[in-house]
Amino acid sequence: MIAIYRKYRPKVLADLIGQDDITETLKNAARLNKIGHSYLFFGPRGTGKTSAARLVAKTLNCLTRTTDNKFHKEGEPCNRCTACEEIDKGHAIDVIEIDAASNRGIDEMRNLKEHIALAPIRLLKKVFIIDEAHMLTREAFNALLKTLEEPPLHTCFILATTEREKIPATIASRAQRFQFKKLPIVKIVEKLEKVVSAENIKTSPHVLELIAEAAEGSLRDAESLLDQVVAFEGSSIELRNVEHLLGKASRNHIMKLTHLILSSDISGVLRYLATLDEEGYNLTQLTKDLIHYLRKVLAVKVDPALLSLFRNEVSSDELKTIEEQSALVREKQHIALIKSLIRAYSEMRYTPLTIVPLEVALIENLKTNT
Repeated sequence: MIAIYRKYRPKVLADLIGQDDITETLKNAARLNKIGHSYLFFGPRGTGKTSAARLVAKTLNCLTRTTDNKFHKEGEPCNRCTACEEIDKGHAIDVIEIDAASNRGIDEMRNLKEHIALAPIRLLKKVFIIDEAHMLTREAFNALLKTLEEPPLHTCFILATTEREKIPATIASRAQRFQFKKLPIVKIVEKLEKVVSAENIKTSPHVLELIAEAAEGSLRDAESLLDQVVAFEGSSIELRNVEHLLGKASRNHIMKLTHLILSSDISGVLRYLATLDEEGYNLTQLTKDLIHYLRKVLAVKVDPALLSLFRNEVSSDELKTIEEQSALVREKQHIALIKSLIRAYSEMRYTPLTIVPLEVALIENLKTNT
């Protein structure tokens, strides 16, 4: 069985989610036959860097683009020619993917240089994709630098990394640099909706929102989590079971807890926490999520215009709740509470009695202001 993140990998540049500026730039370069000889793709994990690299490889080598001038103007691969099919299947011998985490030394770079000198065997261009490029040794970078200074016309180099600061400036300056961003929750949910529809999986928007939130901006992580949930739940997925599987409470729990806090209902807060603890929820993760949620509520209280910034992060129902709850905020008390919760979160990570720091932080702040 093929993993979801592999099965639904982008087939054209337009399929890349949440990276519109990068997509349009690469498509324009393809239309104008100005795809560069070297690129540096950097940003958080699971945001499309390696997928984009493979799409560049397909676009460079697409045979339909070389014979059909009208199609060429689309700036996309056709996905029908032999070159596109070979690259999609991972069989293209002229597209070389290197995992720098395990091939990081100067010997590997010397072997690579020998490979670079040879002309493509089947495709129009040789494309070298170096993943986790920041893992290369200094000697390996120096060897690669000489190649990037005077690359053969038949080659294209794409370096992908999650740690841009570890790439030497001499390397980065010789490549076109593209920063990939974390994906908005709304965009991840949209993709997951398409996947569950195609796979005939029955679930609710709340489940997909929870999975998207747990992925923290990584589409690949979200798709992997969905795979995990399907393996556990089958083709019909219930929110409660997903919460326990991921060890993460849904936003409904966070919003209800926030309502009790803003109402200064100490006994209600403690009873609700006890219930969540008994039901096996990860209270450390819950505290982290609570901090992020309270930060949004506080921000909207200070400046209501900030509500528009959260539209890609939360559902419309949650956005409405944030706006309503912001009216209950007392800024001085709220700021002190968030500070206390941050300290509690730090303590909870190193104690088996996870509920205690959270209870103490809430009691201290709510008792003081009642």
